[in-house]
Amino acid sequence: MQRTVQKWQGAGNDFFVDVHGDDGWRWSAESSRAICDRHRGFGADGLLEARLAGSDVFMRLWNADGSVAEMSGNGLRCLTAAVLHSRGEAHGSLGVVTEAGHRVCEVTLEGTSGRGGSSMGAVTLGGTLDDVARIVNVGNPHLVVRDDASWSNAQREELAATLADKCGGANVEFATVLSRSHVRISVIERGVGWTMACGTGSVATAAALRDAGAIDIPVTISNPGGDLVVDLRGDDAHLTGPVAYVGDVNWMVE
Repeated sequence: MQRTVQKWQGAGNDFFVDVHGDDGWRWSAESSRAICDRHRGFGADGLLEARLAGSDVFMRLWNADGSVAEMSGNGLRCLTAAVLHSRGEAHGSLGVVTEAGHRVCEVTLEGTSGRGGSSMGAVTLGGTLDDVARIVNVGNPHLVVRDDASWSNAQREELAATLADKCGGANVEFATVLSRSHVRISVIERGVGWTMACGTGSVATAAALRDAGAIDIPVTISNPGGDLVVDLRGDDAHLTGPVAYVGDVNWMVE
């Protein structure tokens, strides 16, 4: 069976998006892993299913390794943009039901690119793991580590694997405070590996650093693939960033 899916990226965090009716989930761990493979498939950080049901859209995120993730900040913008694109609309707001709860995302497109913002829900701060990583939950689990410029990526990978294993799996952010309004991060994402950007990771980083008194809010979080802006509004975080259409992909699903 051939399926046509859209490909979108937000600050380099790239996703396939399958916009379809309320007919159940179409993809599996095996099929999503195959299309996301960067060598044997078309390649992406994940695949998003946008299941249209009345006024809401139900979202399922398949990671590149075939696992299911609860939430994605950049994915919310990509999914919203894909639904708008499929409707021939340049601007709109969607209610999106994720594994982490209901979110609202608004996107404005000019041609094949644009910008959007989304509610990210409540952020829960936990304790410190091994005196190195702050535990944060943004609907999905995160560990925020103050980066050390002397570390190699191999050392970061080893540290991330050790820490994540102790808490049953998590995204790990390595953060450098550049000023009170600007932070740089790199992210090893659960089910993906190194990624060009992580929206929930940017929110987690902002929450951890604000709690430590290191930054002000709102704050710009520079990911390798681009800048995201995080605002923490009471019990609801808000994430703003770019979104861009890459193209359509035809994929044979057995």
